[in-house]
Amino acid sequence: MGRFTLEALRGLRKLFWRTAIIGLLAAAIIAATGYFHPQTFLCVDSGDVRGDVLVVLGGGVHDRPACAADLYSRQVAPTIILTGAGDELINWRILHDNGVPGKAILIENKSLTTQENALNTIKLLRTKHFHRIILVTSWYHSRRALKTFEHSAPDLTFYSRPSYFALDRKDWSKYSTGHRAHLEFMKLAGYWLRYGVNPF
Repeated sequence: MGRFTLEALRGLRKLFWRTAIIGLLAAAIIAATGYFHPQTFLCVDSGDVRGDVLVVLGGGVHDRPACAADLYSRQVAPTIILTGAGDELINWRILHDNGVPGKAILIENKSLTTQENALNTIKLLRTKHFHRIILVTSWYHSRRALKTFEHSAPDLTFYSRPSYFALDRKDWSKYSTGHRAHLEFMKLAGYWLRYGVNPF
């Protein structure tokens, strides 16, 4: 019995180390991919979809409202919500200057984080009875935004149509895009630990 137990323990030990090594190798591959090619994981695009409303998250370099205005002009959705405090006025102006009428724009200007964007905007979505929501944000922010909204309102349907501004690596240093993209991995991990938002 003792010999069997000893052999079993040795087998378990080998299995543990084999699993640990495989796990570390997988983590190293994911980390390398994330560092050198963050867009392959961070950028989520739902493709050619239609919805009840476009939700433009605050932040970025004002590429987000420009992208939303383009989607609106192509009749992807009839209404736009600007969410986030601090840049709602300039984002409204960008929408207006790109042909979006004021009556088609709603504003949520209390949020300071992506989590608050989701919680505060979802209240407005429910009030307006919107069910198919298209999120518009920068490409590097699109995964965290989509997963946060889906986590906060699993009964609603969310899509992602990101802005591809500064996707090309040659533009990263000019707009600090590389730094923003790499920081997103830490934010994804933080949202998973703090709010339970699974990034996968």
